[in-house]
Parts: sequence; C-alpha cells; structure tokens
Amino acid sequence: MASFGYRDVPEVEKAGLVRDVFSSVARRYDLMNDLMSGGVHRLWKDAMVEWLNPQPGQHVLDVAGGTGDIALRISEMARSRGGKARIVVCDVNAEMIAEGVRRADALGESDVCWLCGDAECLPVHDSSMDACTIAFGIRNVTHIETALAEARRVLKPGGRFLCLEFSHAQVPGLDLLYERYSFAVLPRLGEWITKDAEAYRYLAESIRRFPSRTAFAKMIERAGLSRVRMRNLAGGIAAMHSAWRI
Repeated sequence: MASFGYRDVPEVEKAGLVRDVFSSVARRYDLMNDLMSGGVHRLWKDAMVEWLNPQPGQHVLDVAGGTGDIALRISEMARSRGGKARIVVCDVNAEMIAEGVRRADALGESDVCWLCGDAECLPVHDSSMDACTIAFGIRNVTHIETALAEARRVLKPGGRFLCLEFSHAQVPGLDLLYERYSFAVLPRLGEWITKDAEAYRYLAESIRRFPSRTAFAKMIERAGLSRVRMRNLAGGIAAMHSAWRI
C-alpha cells in the first residue's frame, strides 16, 4: 500500500491519483501557489536556486518541475553569470508540462527542454547531470527511495542533489496555526480558484504524512548520496536538503 494523503491505496493506483490531482489544477497551479503562500513560495524557490548556485555550461535536471518555476530561475541565474545552463524539466504530468512550455514561450525562454517522465524511472542517461533538483514533488512519488536512487543515478560523480519540500513547523504556536490554515483554508481556496477542494486537502494531508526532515535526510544517505545538509525555511514550514554524489 502507498499513502495518498491520509488514505492508504494500492501502490499501482497512487501515481494515477496524483496525476489526476495535478491535471485538475494545472492551469491555476501558479496562481494557487501565490495565493496560498502569500507569494512566499517565490522566496523559497529563490533561496533554493541561490543555494544551488548554477553556473554557465552546467547540465541540470529539474524533476517534477512542470510549470518551470525552478528551471526558469536557474536559466536566469546562469545567464546573469555570462553564459547558459542546459536545463531539462521532467514531469509525469503532461498538463503541467504544457503550462510550463506556455510560460517559457511567453518569456522567450529557449534554454529549457521538457520531458514527460516519471521521477522513479527518469528518461535520462546515467551520470549525465551536474545537478538534479526537485521542488515540492518528492512527497508525491509512490516510492521515495526509488526516486532518490534515480536522482543519484543520473548525477555525474561530483554532481549535486537539491530538494525543496514542505516540512513540519518547529516554532511553538506556528505548528498549530499552520495546521488550522492547511485544513480549514486551503481546501476552500482550492475550491474557489480551481474548483477542486480535494486536490488541496490532499496537499495538506500529504505534507503531514511526509517524513520528518531528519528521517528524509537519512533516506537520502541510504540512496547513496553524501554530505547531506538541511536548511529550514519559514520556521520549518519548508526545508531544503542538499547532497552530493561522491
């Protein structure tokens, strides 16, 4: 069995259920991110790309990056340093990729390639990437360990894995406030904006069932990645994990 929010479902069903969630909200996904976080998700993603520190000439894979938030930031930072990075976005959901392509075209962005593929079976050659990123996507895969092993497989020796994901608030009082907001406000906001309250109820539930930051760090190490480091954001509401293929 696999977790789908607070439900346990057969493993073979989870991927399809997750695809349905993101297909339903794809066209309003970026708007919802702004509304439900008050725009703070943009600061978190900026922090992620700053920590990644992309350089011209690097080959970067962004997993579960359908609408291009991370990829576009990486491309912009590489150009600001005098060159271009080669960036591939891989997402299992075709509707999310379509939104990303539309957004990139509107910005005149031509340095990002798009692949429809599963985080647990990446359509990417072994040891071909300088960096592999994933933002707010790892908790949606059926087998987290498999996705981490795939990230290690595609990295070159010396390549870096960087993950941004929701976590569990650590500031006293913030945890209760965040809990109430997640379950009382997010589904209503989702219903208003995307006509799909259940998608955002799943979001809140999936965050609660995701491993703690320390447990996730141990999973990264077991996948064969080294020098794992963590950074908390917004009192622990989100966290970044960095590791290397040595």
